[in-house]
Parts: sequence; C-alpha cells; structure tokens
Amino acid sequence: MGLWGNAKRSRRTVEILLRLRQHRKSGNHKFVADLIDHLMEGQQMAACVRRFRQMPGAQSLMDRRVAPLLVDPQQFQHLPAGSLGRAYADLIQRLGLNPSFYRIRPVESEAEWLTQRIASTHDLHHLVTGFGTRRDGEHGVLAITSAQIGFPAFKVITRFGLMANLWMNPLVFARLHRAHAHGLRIAQGAHCLTAVEWESGWERPLSDWRQSLGITEPADGCSYGLNPGSVRPQEGTVAGATGVDRVFF
Repeated sequence: MGLWGNAKRSRRTVEILLRLRQHRKSGNHKFVADLIDHLMEGQQMAACVRRFRQMPGAQSLMDRRVAPLLVDPQQFQHLPAGSLGRAYADLIQRLGLNPSFYRIRPVESEAEWLTQRIASTHDLHHLVTGFGTRRDGEHGVLAITSAQIGFPAFKVITRFGLMANLWMNPLVFARLHRAHAHGLRIAQGAHCLTAVEWESGWERPLSDWRQSLGITEPADGCSYGLNPGSVRPQEGTVAGATGVDRVFF
C-alpha cells in the first residue's frame, strides 16, 4: 500500500476512534467491530497472524479451524463449582452478558478465523485473568491480546484510550494505566490466551487453568477486577462483580 493508501487508512482509523469515544457512554460495540473490520486486510493483521502461528498450540488450532466458541452457558450448570465451565456460566448469568455480543463474520481466511476466535473467547479471557467488565477491566484484557499477538484493533484502542484520557481526563487515565500495566504483566508471563483450546477442559478447576497458563497475578481483587476489594477471592466465583458496560475508553 502506497503513501496515499496509508494516509486514507489512517484517516479512517481516526474517524472510527472518534466515534468510538463519542459513544463511549451508550455502548460502542459497533464501532469496535467497524475498527476490527477496517484493519482486517492490512499489513498489521497479516503480521498478527504470523505472530499467532508462532505461539505454542496456535498453528494446530488455526489449521484445524477450531470453530469460534459458540456455547450455551446453561449446559455448564451441572459442572462442579469452581470449574472453568461453571465459572463461565456464573459470569454470564450474574453480569447479564451476551456471549454472542460480537459481529458475525465468515471464517474462511486466517485473519477472519483469528478475529472470530478472539471475539468469541473474550469473556473467557476476563474470567481466567480476573479483569472486570467495566472500562478499565476491558482495557486490561485488550492489553493482553495486544501484547501477546499484536491484534491491530486492540493495539489501536488501548493506545488511543491512554492518550485521549491523559489529556482529557487524568483520573480515568490513571485507572486505565494501572489496568493496562497489569495486563502487560500477565501477557509477559502467561501462555498465549488466544491459542488455548478451552473446549478441552470445561470441567477442570479454574485454579488449575490459571496455574497451567502461568497466570500468577490475576486481577480479581483489584479495583478493575471481577471481585473489587476482595483480597483472595474464591476461585471460580464472580460474586463481587458489579455490572457491565463493555465501554473500552
């Protein structure tokens, strides 16, 4: 892509980000999806796919085209308390989440498949890392995926969110920055979350998943966590979580 093409892409990216921020209080899923689609065919996404393929387990997952995660949380209610599946069902039920909140796309290309895999497992990333579902918690989760495989839309959102609030709302910036830094610490020490085949172990305890993935510092008890204010939250519960808005900055 030449200079003019890059300029047009950059301009469109800024336009979407401004709309995303403008609608931040009323929910902005549409504009996040627009940004993802806008960056789908660029060089950055191609680099993301290459980087993902280098992660342990990722190449097999992609080559087999393991389907985007489409599950009914009700099917996990029979699992033991503290298991991944049961904790996921509790998260969805207690926070009133829609596990299919993301935009439906084809999965023919590697970029399309990876995008849908990221979108459909997003709430599981919240669960295993302990980040809450409000603005700063979302920022922390996006920071992990951004750092581990360089997913373009999440890289842009996290950086724009930090910059915008640094100048316009320093208090919000401080909260986002703390969550972002925590996400980066998890990303550095943990197995690539996007490369995990969660379907292989719904019955496994959440604590075992965290240990095997190298998540030694989950965010549950932080102000931006699923259990804000708790010191050692019980594994597999989200009792302290208070609402959801999926606002990204």
